[in-house]
Amino acid sequence: MAPGTNSGRGGADLRWLLTRLVEEVPGVLSVAVVSADGLPLLSSQPSDEAPGLAHPGGGPSGAVADLATVVSGLGSLTGGAATLMEGGRVRQTLVAMDTGNLLVMTISDGSLLGVYTTPDADMSSVTYQMALFVGRAGHLLTPELRAELRQAAPATR
Repeated sequence: MAPGTNSGRGGADLRWLLTRLVEEVPGVLSVAVVSADGLPLLSSQPSDEAPGLAHPGGGPSGAVADLATVVSGLGSLTGGAATLMEGGRVRQTLVAMDTGNLLVMTISDGSLLGVYTTPDADMSSVTYQMALFVGRAGHLLTPELRAELRQAAPATR
C-alpha cells in the first residue's frame, strides 16, 4: 500500500481509535475488531491483569487470537439466535462473568467490535465509547482497508 492512500490513512485512524478505547476507558483490558467472515482485523494486546485470556499452554497467538475467536463465535451464535427468533439484527451482546465482562457490538459493515473489561468497569461508559468507535469505524472499514488489515494482522500480534 502506497503511503498517503486513503486506505493507509484509514488504518492509522482505526488503530488510533482502538488505542484510545483501550487507554482512555477505565476497566477496558482488551479489544478486538473481527471481520464479518470471522477474521481478526485489529486488536489490542491484553493487559497482564486480564485473567483467563491467555492460552494455558501458550498457543501460537495467545490471548489476541482467543479474544477474536470468542468475539466471532459469539457474533455467529447471537446472529443465529436472532434469526431463529425473528429478532432482527443483533446490535449488542453482553456476557457478564465473575472476573470480567465481554461486550460485542456490530459495526455497520457486519464486522464486530469486542471489548473485554474488568468486572467493576462502568458499563455505561464502556458501551458509550464502544458506540462512538462503532460509528466512526463503520465509515473507515472499506473493503480495501479490511484487505490491508488482514494482510497486516500476523505482523501486529
